[in-house]
Amino acid sequence: MFQNSAPRSRLASAVYVCELIYHNSVRAVRKTHGNAFMAIFMNMLQTIIFVMAFYVMFMILGLRGTALRGDFMIYIMTGVFLYMTHTKTLGAVVGSEGPASPMMQHAPMNTAIAIASAMLSTLYIQFLSLFAILFVYDVAFNPFVMQEIYDPIGCIAMILLSWFSGAAIGMVFLAAKPWFPTPVSIISTVYQRANMIASGKMFVANAMPGYMLVMFDWNPLFHTIDQSRGYAFANYNPRNSDWEYALYLSLVLIMIGLMAEFYTRKHASASWGARR
Repeated sequence: MFQNSAPRSRLASAVYVCELIYHNSVRAVRKTHGNAFMAIFMNMLQTIIFVMAFYVMFMILGLRGTALRGDFMIYIMTGVFLYMTHTKTLGAVVGSEGPASPMMQHAPMNTAIAIASAMLSTLYIQFLSLFAILFVYDVAFNPFVMQEIYDPIGCIAMILLSWFSGAAIGMVFLAAKPWFPTPVSIISTVYQRANMIASGKMFVANAMPGYMLVMFDWNPLFHTIDQSRGYAFANYNPRNSDWEYALYLSLVLIMIGLMAEFYTRKHASASWGARR
């Protein structure tokens, strides 16, 4: 109220916004626990348990023979990590502070910073979990696991595309959430649970018949998982998926989400929740 705000240059404004995103990302990571190390470890633990659970399930059900030739753990991780990155990012974006949140009463804060912080904090946790699991697996079980990955850059690109597609779908849900909070919450949960099967992480796309492909090829996560396996295994050439579909669909959805969020931000009010 009593301070003078000097005009900033474009570079200074960009640095200031990046600083706000950084501090809010740290807050998003640490909000699960007071201790920073425990907060990060608890976030990583869910991904680690998910990988181990799928490994045991594949072994018990005898589905290991249907996987690709190569390291079996890489086959599991190319599905689980992309699925976790996609769904965690979607959930983080949908759960980020909206225009009527008390956080928006602070002058530097806005919804763009909240959304960017939710996206980056999830990406940080997922990459940290990926490197931790790969390091332990490389040291304790398979010292040549990194050499068995055919194209690591391509695999990382598919993780980033899964992250971006999750953020794009989450943006659409976030824009609709103030208008229809209960239906959007239900649809978001159903979508995340349905991706347990619809993502195709338990199947090899090239081995699927045509009548089954139509049940999966609408999903951008299905395309990124299959393409990541093409980059991870030298002897697998994905012919039933296309990463460009996931990219173009994500760009369309994020533009729709940004426009809808801008409209919602102009009309949303804290009193909407009071009448429900």
